[in-house]
Amino acid sequence: MIKDITIGQYIPGDSFVHKLDPRTKILISMLFIVALFIVNKYVGYIFIVGFLGLSVVLSKVSPRYLYKGLKPVFALIIITAVLNMFMIQGKPETLVFQWSFFKIYREGIDIAVFMTLRLIFLILGTSLLTLTTSPIELTDGIEKLLNPFKKAGLPAHELAMMMTIALRFIPTLMDETDKIMKAQQARGADFESGNVVQKAKSLIPLLVPLFISSFRRADELAMAMESRCYRGGDGRTRMKQLRYQGRDFMAYSVIAALLVASFYVRFGIR
Repeated sequence: MIKDITIGQYIPGDSFVHKLDPRTKILISMLFIVALFIVNKYVGYIFIVGFLGLSVVLSKVSPRYLYKGLKPVFALIIITAVLNMFMIQGKPETLVFQWSFFKIYREGIDIAVFMTLRLIFLILGTSLLTLTTSPIELTDGIEKLLNPFKKAGLPAHELAMMMTIALRFIPTLMDETDKIMKAQQARGADFESGNVVQKAKSLIPLLVPLFISSFRRADELAMAMESRCYRGGDGRTRMKQLRYQGRDFMAYSVIAALLVASFYVRFGIR
């Protein structure tokens, strides 16, 4: 399951989405989330699915790889659906199932399905950002977007660097966790059997070496940056300057159309 986590991973390519300016992809990802939360009817998901489908085709990322990234959060999706089904109260005539004090209404089922789809689309949409954007491009894009806030004392470069490093090391730590788990299992450790308390205790031999490895990697990274005379963002130059091109404006026009459609679905359709 750990090896299926794709958050923070980057797939090199030369697709239309790969060539977009990182600022464009970051802003489009944020606007996609806004559109996703504006939509409050199932018909609105037609536009969401169309936008996601177009993005996947243009990015040339395998849908199987995106599904692989969904597998680790299936438990969260199921829990979200179950909680919505049992917590939402409806009208007496819409009661579908009752056992003891557990009641499921038609409204609860509708909201559970709606929220499940929203969570799935949210994960798929944001995953495309890291899958098609290298860590260096992501850092430059975040820094450029945060530059206007420098006047307010915001350390744009340092903040962008920290966010990118944290995102980049997610797959590295997952890989390290998988290796430690296999080493512990080879020595007789059992991470599956037992109740919740026993499973939590069995994770202690896993967490201790993982924390030690994390601190060691952080120290090695700090030494590597210091040996290269890294002193923050002041006076730094870039080999590749970010410039908007025609394809970026095409991408903005598509996300603008999605936002207009989302507002129409929410406020225009009765």
